[in-house]
Amino acid sequence: MVNQNRTPASQAELENEPTINKIALEEHFSIRELLPTSEELEFFDPQVLGEIEPLLPELAEQRLAHMDKAGIEIAVLSQTAPGIQAIAESSEASAMARCANDALYSAIEQQPRRFRGFAALNLQDIDAACAELKRCVSELGFVGALVNGSTQGEYLDNPRVDPLWSTLEQLDVPLYLHPGLPTNQPASMVKELDGATWGWSFDTATHALRLIVKGVFEKHPNANVILGHMGENLPFYLWRLDSRYASTRYRNDIATTPSAVFRRNFFITTSGVCDDAALQCSLATLGPERIMFSTDYPYEDIELAGRWIEQATIDPLSKTMICRDTARMLLRLS
Repeated sequence: MVNQNRTPASQAELENEPTINKIALEEHFSIRELLPTSEELEFFDPQVLGEIEPLLPELAEQRLAHMDKAGIEIAVLSQTAPGIQAIAESSEASAMARCANDALYSAIEQQPRRFRGFAALNLQDIDAACAELKRCVSELGFVGALVNGSTQGEYLDNPRVDPLWSTLEQLDVPLYLHPGLPTNQPASMVKELDGATWGWSFDTATHALRLIVKGVFEKHPNANVILGHMGENLPFYLWRLDSRYASTRYRNDIATTPSAVFRRNFFITTSGVCDDAALQCSLATLGPERIMFSTDYPYEDIELAGRWIEQATIDPLSKTMICRDTARMLLRLS
């Protein structure tokens, strides 16, 4: 029944209303025990961080209201950085991973139509990480895992991590490689470029390239990795990557070019990058079947992200694929 008492919406309000039901994949939460500290996120303006942190544990009305305004039907939630990867003691890291995953499952149970989850994992103990991933996917219904950077300085190309890649293939779920706290910044880094401004993206892009050139996908051809922030700048670098990799004396014997591996085994999201030129480049490089919408909530403006993708000057089919269909396929969402 039409509400006769409803005030007619203005033209501006109608134009800003979402028209596409979206799926967003890089949407952060935190259990209180793992809330980032001001020391860990030293690069953040304290006032900005103070506004963000209260939003991380909140998984109810306020978050849902923000999602509605952005037109997000489903948010895939994950424990924010630095998370489990920053815990030095392995048994504590495993316990905190399970705690974060159980808390996320409880939130999903309260909102089964709106929330899904990526598992947090302690990669210091690969057997425990594989067991926890199996539990989260098979018992809790999670749709993959998210890792916040290196684990105590160890990257995911280490052969010790092979069982995790095999488990991801067996379960047919992706790994979202998100920035974490770099353990060894290059000497060229200055504080003005630290963190999310540049340092995190540089570290994560390098991490992703290590997986390619060290042959992870030669051994695990069916593994899928998701990169946020419009692919951490890599879609714009693939031609030169191939050109210069072909001339380096240190190249390994991967079966094809680095760009071919990237196009085959990687997906990217738009999280934290509401830029038409970057989107157009990524579409030309990867196609809409490899790009998914995300907002980076609460670190970025969720409503801005929702309006931006709605208004992006791309064809309707590509827009629908980016907003929901590619994610539905990759994560097998009904």
